[in-house]
Amino acid sequence: MLLGIHVQTTIFMYIQHLSGKEKRINQESFPEIQKSVAKYTHYTYNRIEYLFLPGQRLSLGDEKKKRGNDMCGIVGFVGKQQAAPILLDGLSKLEYRGYDSAIAVRDNKQEVKVVKAKGRLKGLMEKTDNGRALKGDCGIGHTRWATHGEPSEVNAHPHVSDDGNVVGVHNGIIENYQELKAKLLKKGYTFYSSTDTEVAVKLVDYYYKKYEHTPVDAINHAMVRIRGSYALALMFEEYPEEIYVARKDSPMIIGVADGDCYIASDVPAILKYTRNVYYIGNMEIGRLAEGKATFYNLDGDEIEKELVEIKWDAEAAEKGGFEHFMMKEIHEQPKAILDTMNSKIKDGKIDLSDVGLSEEDMKKITQIYIVACGSAYHTGVVTQYVMEDLARVPVRVELASEFRYRNPILKPTDLVIVVSQSGETADTLAGLRLAKEHGVKTLGIVNVVGSSIAREADNVFYTMAGPEISVATTKAYSAQLIAGYLLAVEFAWVREKITKEQYDALLAEMQTLPEKINKIIEDKERIQWFAAKQANARDIFFVGRGVDYAICLEGSLKLKEISYIHSEAYAAGELKHGTISLIEDNILVIGSLTQDDLYEKTISNMVECKSRGASLMGLTNFGNYSIEDTADFVVYVPKTDPHFAASLAVIPLQLLGYYVSVARGLDVDKPRNLAKSVTVE
Repeated sequence: MLLGIHVQTTIFMYIQHLSGKEKRINQESFPEIQKSVAKYTHYTYNRIEYLFLPGQRLSLGDEKKKRGNDMCGIVGFVGKQQAAPILLDGLSKLEYRGYDSAIAVRDNKQEVKVVKAKGRLKGLMEKTDNGRALKGDCGIGHTRWATHGEPSEVNAHPHVSDDGNVVGVHNGIIENYQELKAKLLKKGYTFYSSTDTEVAVKLVDYYYKKYEHTPVDAINHAMVRIRGSYALALMFEEYPEEIYVARKDSPMIIGVADGDCYIASDVPAILKYTRNVYYIGNMEIGRLAEGKATFYNLDGDEIEKELVEIKWDAEAAEKGGFEHFMMKEIHEQPKAILDTMNSKIKDGKIDLSDVGLSEEDMKKITQIYIVACGSAYHTGVVTQYVMEDLARVPVRVELASEFRYRNPILKPTDLVIVVSQSGETADTLAGLRLAKEHGVKTLGIVNVVGSSIAREADNVFYTMAGPEISVATTKAYSAQLIAGYLLAVEFAWVREKITKEQYDALLAEMQTLPEKINKIIEDKERIQWFAAKQANARDIFFVGRGVDYAICLEGSLKLKEISYIHSEAYAAGELKHGTISLIEDNILVIGSLTQDDLYEKTISNMVECKSRGASLMGLTNFGNYSIEDTADFVVYVPKTDPHFAASLAVIPLQLLGYYVSVARGLDVDKPRNLAKSVTVE
């Protein structure tokens, strides 16, 4: 199975730790390394085998390229100024990363003061009088996107050890936090939150006291035993004017200027104060004190780091160098897909135990309803095709705004799946409540932990897209598709509609999607060139059959919502039943043709449009080059299993909508009249 890149990095660092230099894995050395790594990382041998091929070089540089931005935001300051206003200002630049916020500030040897607020940063600013109510020149802050525990003041960071010895904040996901928590409970520790972060803080405290060493020693011991991704910022009672940091796979930078030190999970938070930063490496520790930063490796040895000058402006920095959040989020789709898959694929099998769907449940279900709005509805249409074809269970896809008003016929053996990125969509939430009133089992597919749908649904499937800023969804849509695929494949397997060979092949192919999406994005300049020619278009039609029709629905929505060009998606076979009367000279018709068995039929429909004056764009798989005889412009996507075609074919259509909007000079991220989450009817 394809594991998270953080495991690869852990193994690389461990090999460095053993040998002091980069190693190349060969056939002879692999078993020994495998044995050591399995012990070190707690990953089983067979899971490690999937990571590397003999002769492959482990590269942190490659890891950095593949890694996307993490959830949550961290800030920190120690120096000659009051910390709280600086922390709040930094959090304001990272507010898009979360919805709960808190700061911890210390005034020399005084007790650390922690202030938390649920919801937007405004609440924390009011509590602290914009930071003026908290005195102290050393502090850390955090804005939280919940992964463990619902949004609340209790679960908000910073977290504190039982006696207040260690205070810390954390980005990332600690995979073995339950195992570590059980260990600490046996040692007499108590827990007040549901977070993995509190476990990390108390683990550091445990090793600090056990070995009576320095903070660096305590953090080193904890890092060896933590599995997952993290960026940590910690304060220790006996070191009042110091902050310690550590990271593995979650981003963190250290800034210095005029005797002050700054911490941030992203550049915008500190760009106002300094442009000189250190990039702390994986499995490294930093000490911030006395106006300078000192760095250590996993052995506790001091290491040298290069100071780098940031040349981005503030707006560009917040967007990671991209012109718009939408483009940034298009590029983050491979990570969103990979993270969502890895949350459910364990040891080469789909594991839905945390979703709450047992094999017995899946066997008893006689009909599935998928209830959603907008792009989430479109993922439902794709899931319908895939689920019915693979699992042979009837599926109905319902617009939430209609489902709730038509008095649907629901049976105890039905399953209602509601899909929403925010988990707060009013119509979808109402559809969920209607299903529950009928006593029907419900499943929420949501991206926000602790959202209303997550709390009220019987069971929850969390997508791992991370915060999505642009109103036009991209990565959340892609993560929802993966959730649908995983459910469909597991239903098919449990209901004995596919063989073990088919099951394994589907999972293997699904795991190729991130890299194939990267390849499509790399060719975005061709789409940009074509999009510029459509800037003055009045009407654009999308046509397709089967899954391709579902792809067209999303492509059309992307275009219309951010470019304001009228566009519609039609089932290609329906053109002759009235719609073709709208075709006239120079109208663009975009045909999606990823399903080989429907290719010729859709080509025929496109030819009908061309004969009436339309210009044609074709979207198809590599190898279908005969389409160039018909279409004026063609975009090719890598071949995949037809059930997963939507994940690839939607990418060029997202890019098309984006570039047309840019060509028209519009606000891509905030289109008129639209909001990210529709919480009213």
